[in-house]
Amino acid sequence: MGFSPFDWFGSMMFNIVPVIVIMGFIFVFGTIIVRSVQGVKQWKRNNESPILTVDATVVTKRADTHHHYHNTGSNNMHHMSSSTTYYVTFEVPSGDRLEFRVRDTDYGMLAEKDTGRLTFQGTRYLGFERIKN
Repeated sequence: MGFSPFDWFGSMMFNIVPVIVIMGFIFVFGTIIVRSVQGVKQWKRNNESPILTVDATVVTKRADTHHHYHNTGSNNMHHMSSSTTYYVTFEVPSGDRLEFRVRDTDYGMLAEKDTGRLTFQGTRYLGFERIKN
C-alpha cells in the first residue's frame, strides 16, 4: 500500500476543521462579550451624565428596518420578521446636531421643524416638549 495525496489531504482536514470551528466559537462569543461590555459602559456613562433640557428643533427623522428570515426546519417553511429602530435628529441653538434613538410613539408624535425643549442624559433621549407657535 502506497501513500496517496488524498490520505494526506484527509488527515489535514481532520486537523484543521476542529481548529476553524473552535476559532469561530471564540470569535462569536468574544464579539458578544465585547458588545455587552460596551453597552454596560455606555449605560454607566449615561447614568453619570447630567440631565439636560435645551431648546431644540427637529431637523430630521429616520427609521432603520431590519428583516430577519427564519427556516422553521419542517416542510421547508420559512418565517420572516422585521424590527424597526427609530431615530430623530435635533438641532440646538449653537448649531450642533444631536441624534437620538426614540420609541415608536415618540417618533410618530414628532415632525420635522417642530421646536421645543429637548431633555436628554448623555446619549439617552428622555423627551421633547413641543412649543406651540
